[in-house]
Amino acid sequence: MIERLAIIGVGLIGGSLARALREAGAVGEVVGCGRALPNLERAVEIGVIDRYDQDPASAVAGADMVFVAVPLGAMRGVFNAIKDRLRPDAIFTDGGSVKGSVVADALAAFGRTPPRLVPGHPIAGTERSGVDASFATLYQNRRVILTPLPETDPDAVARVESMWRTCGAEVSQMSVAHHDEVLAATSHLPHMLAYGLVDALARMDETDEIFRYAAGGFRDFTRIASSSPVMWRDICIANREALSAVLGRFSVELTDLAQAIRLGDGNYLLEVFERAKAARDRNVEGAVDGRTKESP
Repeated sequence: MIERLAIIGVGLIGGSLARALREAGAVGEVVGCGRALPNLERAVEIGVIDRYDQDPASAVAGADMVFVAVPLGAMRGVFNAIKDRLRPDAIFTDGGSVKGSVVADALAAFGRTPPRLVPGHPIAGTERSGVDASFATLYQNRRVILTPLPETDPDAVARVESMWRTCGAEVSQMSVAHHDEVLAATSHLPHMLAYGLVDALARMDETDEIFRYAAGGFRDFTRIASSSPVMWRDICIANREALSAVLGRFSVELTDLAQAIRLGDGNYLLEVFERAKAARDRNVEGAVDGRTKESP
């Protein structure tokens, strides 16, 4: 049971956590914090949080669990604001998509790796934002990755893991560096492809006609390009080494495909398509991902 949960960033991710814990009867009071006052007022109105405070330091006072769900570019500022106001036994975790960045920001703010910090990443969401987009079942059967450090208190890890399992999530652990490499390939790269494709087509002369005749496959593939530009700018900068490496590798693949098409090399194309289909059928087919998009 979480006595008082403070959520810094009451949007889709933070709001859905509060809803899920409330539905499970696993939280007492929920205190929200954020910059947009109308969003916080709406969160109280619809029962996602009990009260709010726009000052992070005041919001975390007395909380035994703190969840930071702000864009990566704002993470260090939040840590600086709350570092002297956390309860000595308070556990705090986050939803950032790049764990190396979060750990570096915590180290800069606290001067050491806080033992009660449990870096985490719920791999769930939609392209929508704001507290009205949140829903209690967002994390059911979704993955949450925790990246505890050698200094992390095992009890804090167990508490955070229990919190996410209460929401219906499947929780796993990996190192910070490995997490950022894996997410660069499986989450960050697809978002770059969607953004890049839509932007390239939008700048063509026949833009109106191109989008007018876009089929379902185009809409499905580019749905994630409706995600927050600020959030994804921060992710790209925070995970630039791993992401640039995987983008470089993929650009080679695209060059090879372009050459095969230009030369009419049907055998090469068929080999790539069959290999890709087999890999997807084996590893992805059957997964529920109709509304899934990774978090910040």
